[in-house]
Amino acid sequence: MSDNPEIMRGVFAAVLTPLHGDLAPDHGRMARHCRWLLANGCDGLAILGTTGESTSFSAKERMGILEGLATEGIPLEKSMPGTGAAAFTDSVEITRHALSMGVGGVLMLPPFYFKGVHDDGVFAAYAEVIERIGDPALRVYLYNFPQMSGVPLSLDVIGRLIDRYPDTVVGAKDSSGDIGNMLAMVERFPGFAVFPGSEAVFLEVLQAGGAGCITAVSNVSAPVAQRVYSAWTNSHVVDEDANTLLAALRTTITAYPLSAGLKALMARHTDDAGWERVRPTLTCLDDPARDALFDAVDQTGYVLPPMLPCPMRP
Repeated sequence: MSDNPEIMRGVFAAVLTPLHGDLAPDHGRMARHCRWLLANGCDGLAILGTTGESTSFSAKERMGILEGLATEGIPLEKSMPGTGAAAFTDSVEITRHALSMGVGGVLMLPPFYFKGVHDDGVFAAYAEVIERIGDPALRVYLYNFPQMSGVPLSLDVIGRLIDRYPDTVVGAKDSSGDIGNMLAMVERFPGFAVFPGSEAVFLEVLQAGGAGCITAVSNVSAPVAQRVYSAWTNSHVVDEDANTLLAALRTTITAYPLSAGLKALMARHTDDAGWERVRPTLTCLDDPARDALFDAVDQTGYVLPPMLPCPMRP
């Protein structure tokens, strides 16, 4: 793992995007959630990823979310917003805007509508974005999630991008679930910041030299993930109790649709039913599923940290 301070590392939540009744992004509620995450175990915020329903929002809405969080005082230098889109020109626009807002890096899916594309096309899509932005401050974290995008990022493509843009392409989130692929990234690309997208492989990747984790479940479990991360990073010690609890929370929560389930948990925790709203095509949990999720989480013995008092807007 690189010691470069410009490379992000640690525990990141794939941040949920709360909604108003008209399904517009709720910047105030989201800022309160981000502030709570940063106070309770998160080193950074992966805004507008899969769990944040990013591809359900327009480019204008995605840029507006960053502006709203900045207005609410969220430190965007700790954020890694998702800027990938089906059109690379949208990625350019969203990424350029994110840079202007002072983000620490961007998490970028490849264009994802066409399937079975050649590695040359995937490389070209990223290259077009990087070249058109042309900003030395840009730090790109590749987002490998072939189950959702349908476009895997091969090790050869990653290597080509690192070779061409060594100061720009600095890391990746791998949500493939393929531990072998993640370990190969760590071994093949020294200094490249590899973030697994699952608690199930977090510790193993961390021990191999990974940079941290970026996970959906960290919306509720960040304090536990931070215990695992800090114990290993600071002392090369495994916090077995924390890792066991983290795995149990992962297994429990991922038995349900992730965005809807996590939003239901936040609705219960905040006593705010508005948290449950999701954008179509996603749907809320029905009553039996919601009750079963709550019971299963309670049986792990985990209690979410208390909410913070609402601050005055800066």
